[in-house]
Amino acid sequence: MYTIFNHRVIIFLLLLFVVSCNSYQKKEKPNILFIMSDDHTTQAFGIYNSRLASLNPTPNLDRMAREGMIFENVFCTNAICTPSRASIITGQYPQTNGVLDLTGSVPLERQYLPEEMRKLGYQTAMIGKWHLKEEPGAFDYYNVLPGQGRYYDPTTRESSKKGKWPNNTVEHSGHSSDVLTDLSLKWLRNRDRSKPFFLMHHFKAPHDHFQNAERYDSYLENVDIPEPESLYKPGNHGSISTRGINDSLIHLIGASVSKRCNTWGLGGSLGISDSLPEPEYTHQVYQTFLKRYLRCVKGIDDNIKRIIDYLKEEGIYDNTIIIYTGDQGYFLGEHDYFDKRWMYEEAMRMPFFVRFPNAVKEGSRTDLLINNTDFAPTIIELAGGKVPGYMQGKSFKRTIEGKKEKNWREETYYRYWMHMAHYLGNPAHLGLRTKKYKLIFFYGVDFEDPPRTDYWGSQADMKTPPGWEFYDLENDPHEMNNLYNDPGYSEIIGELKIRLKTLREELNETDINYPHIQKIINNNWDN
Repeated sequence: MYTIFNHRVIIFLLLLFVVSCNSYQKKEKPNILFIMSDDHTTQAFGIYNSRLASLNPTPNLDRMAREGMIFENVFCTNAICTPSRASIITGQYPQTNGVLDLTGSVPLERQYLPEEMRKLGYQTAMIGKWHLKEEPGAFDYYNVLPGQGRYYDPTTRESSKKGKWPNNTVEHSGHSSDVLTDLSLKWLRNRDRSKPFFLMHHFKAPHDHFQNAERYDSYLENVDIPEPESLYKPGNHGSISTRGINDSLIHLIGASVSKRCNTWGLGGSLGISDSLPEPEYTHQVYQTFLKRYLRCVKGIDDNIKRIIDYLKEEGIYDNTIIIYTGDQGYFLGEHDYFDKRWMYEEAMRMPFFVRFPNAVKEGSRTDLLINNTDFAPTIIELAGGKVPGYMQGKSFKRTIEGKKEKNWREETYYRYWMHMAHYLGNPAHLGLRTKKYKLIFFYGVDFEDPPRTDYWGSQADMKTPPGWEFYDLENDPHEMNNLYNDPGYSEIIGELKIRLKTLREELNETDINYPHIQKIINNNWDN
């Protein structure tokens, strides 16, 4: 006979089931570890099959990447540290988030990604290179480098220390990559285990003025590093905007590995004598430059293993979504360039992969066209949230899960705002990239009128020739042949210009506030 007692038992069991389900769901919510290195370019991996892959520069990263999904078409909207990081934190393009160049900052009220993750019940932390000026107060915990930070014996600013930002400093001993990994491991060990974690771990390395940990001094010592053909042979790469009339500006534009544009003094900083003749000078600079860079990469890769080992020991490796990327790409001698900033592939392309065996198919790859405004929306959705309407990027969670995206973009927008800054010789430019083509317009002036020569150097006052470049990436992946004046591509270029204009309006990336730039664009649009 059905009794009140039975009724109460059933209700109790139902309540117990609901509580158990909720407890299970809470327990199984994935941790998210976002790892970013500074200037770690796709050429310096094994997984991207570059000329350097045979050196096996990233065995631990490659192994982890092959356990998940490797992304082949990920791009930044501006290949320079601060704007790229701002787009990652805000999910917005530069004019919307307000960070156009290295002087920009992201205040507390615009630190959207950590704030959204906290709303979703995550314990949040930011450790390493922040580079966004303001206190990263939207995180539950932070321990960040001031500005660029030092390679050796770095100072950090820690949220739990006495003193208000920026005076909450802590001194450390050792190499930056080791120190920052120590700090992340310490936070992980002491975290609140009742909550899932969202940790942004940002290495300083391998940013320029490379200084590796001493234990890597002999790494690659007797190895001849493969050289790109474009280091010595420019081909039809570039334009009047990047080379000048009859190559009249090649000694001022595009900081070089060779003696061509030596305004930054790369060879001297590496201890290579200017008295060496070419091409031996270029060879020696390149070999020294690459070895120092790859030694810093080696330090990152070994420290990644330390983090992986901890996650395995803790039993949370497979319940942690691991994302790895760089804040942009970097030139390693291609086109006789070093540094980044350009819209060319080596600087614009970002390494990116995701490991999460609960959702990501092992050994998978995708060519989906992504940019760094998409990172925050995707992380939020992976955490179980909804993408806020104020974010301009799009979530690619479906791709990570092996599904097809709906109404995905066919092109991505790029703009480098700084003009001829730091004597690296990069003219201001903007453009559009599809999977097949790239269209670039160099307008050649600073966005501030007059330019800020006190901050960027006297070259910022130099106007460079406006002009266009167009590359057929399907047939010319290394961008060796500017086809803008090829009549066979005129129709495609015309279509791309329409798409570029439309995209700038849709993304709030027009020059309505910079009439001196818009005038140059208008006068040269149909040239």
